[in-house]
Amino acid sequence: MLEVCIDSLESALAAQEGGAERLELCAALIIGGLSPSPALYSALVRHGVTVPVRAMVRPRFGDFLYSDDEKAVMLDETRAWKSAGVSGVVTGALMPDGRLDAEFLSAFLAASPGLG
Repeated sequence: MLEVCIDSLESALAAQEGGAERLELCAALIIGGLSPSPALYSALVRHGVTVPVRAMVRPRFGDFLYSDDEKAVMLDETRAWKSAGVSGVVTGALMPDGRLDAEFLSAFLAASPGLG
């Protein structure tokens, strides 16, 4: 599986033409990627991108230790991406000791039924 991270319409079209099998839609890849704009996803669809697209859900730059308020925003964003029609969502969340934040990641999965 060739998945390509993209942050523009141009990079999505080039990745599709180059044989990408899935796209990870992000904003600000230069700083590791953030949640993209739904308008960018709409542009991909309008311009004929047919490769499955997964949207990054990451509200800010920095570590992956999220506050309760940030987690609530991420869950809302996940539901919005499902409504927008993406094939899946991508995120990460950690505990202060470096373990996965399993409780939040379970909630994240529950908020995105049917998404990859």
